[in-house]
Amino acid sequence: MIKDGFLWVLRLLVGGLFIFSGLIKVNDPVGTSIKLEEYFDVFSNDIAGFFAVFEPFALEIGVFLVVLEVALGVMLILGVKSKYTVWALGLMILFFTFLTFYSAYFNKVTDCGCFGDAIKLTPWESFYKDIILLVLITILFIFQADLPKSSAKWANVTVLVVVVSSLILSILAIRNLPFIDFRAYKVGVNIPKAMEPSAPLLYSYVMKKDGQTVVMDQYPSDESYEFVEMNLKNPESLPKISDFAVWNENGDYSSEMFAGNKVVILVSSMPKMDDSNLEEIDELVQSLNGSPLEVVFVAAATEEEITTLIKERGWGITGLQADATVVKTIIRSNPGIMVLKDGEVLGKYHHNNTPSAEEVIDLYVK
Repeated sequence: MIKDGFLWVLRLLVGGLFIFSGLIKVNDPVGTSIKLEEYFDVFSNDIAGFFAVFEPFALEIGVFLVVLEVALGVMLILGVKSKYTVWALGLMILFFTFLTFYSAYFNKVTDCGCFGDAIKLTPWESFYKDIILLVLITILFIFQADLPKSSAKWANVTVLVVVVSSLILSILAIRNLPFIDFRAYKVGVNIPKAMEPSAPLLYSYVMKKDGQTVVMDQYPSDESYEFVEMNLKNPESLPKISDFAVWNENGDYSSEMFAGNKVVILVSSMPKMDDSNLEEIDELVQSLNGSPLEVVFVAAATEEEITTLIKERGWGITGLQADATVVKTIIRSNPGIMVLKDGEVLGKYHHNNTPSAEEVIDLYVK
């Protein structure tokens, strides 16, 4: 009886964590694919070149993995095909543990994306989390003969509904934008304010003198102390945004982006840019020409590529460069649209939902 209760708690804990992790990533499968691309790129350079083959399919692989996470979590809790479920969970956690260890030990991918952008873990925190899960799943594996083996029709139907629902939600999030935006550039954020510390940053100084190591809150004036390292005491006060920058051949344009009303067309990759809705974007740009709203084009591309596209589309707007990672963080659409007022994000749009000029102007009068 005690063993059954313990295994039930274990199933609930492990299954619940997989469901939680999977649902967060179902909300943003594009973010998961970006993280997988990072891993495949690192592995192709460090381990074997064949990993590069998987990069073009990162989105499809990401969707499969996140839906599988949710499905296996539900199956474990309901006791559906327990033996196969535990085996699948074991293989999956071994895969994740390898990824997180590699990230932590070699400092390659600094955020595993285990819980998307909702909960940020350091590489070592992610690895320790996976080790704990590995131990728990090992216990389930040892006692798999004692796990329930539900063959009830309602349980199988529930799993099927969960799989289909998760797949549909993933596709909707890909074709639009994440249902919940956990990133630093979500609607309502004032970007220049988010680039400032929330409180004065406090540091401690590790010094050495006469073979003794001491920690001080202020840097000593005594020159006999040898500096060892400096540590931040309140990392929670660090700026939420630290990498925003846009520029062109005339110099940095970042501060100008936060002045007045801006409609920003964003492209994270010119070769991968979806051109299916460029006509709608053309119409938006032309409709806003001459209005109090300035349209700006920002792309992770060369000056020549940016100038060429603007000229081809007849936009007649300012073109700026940016880092691809920053653009991908701002919006999960290529191209995408962000509306700013004095640096505050008023709205973000997937190119499939390109707004009309009237919709954009309405954001400013709300």
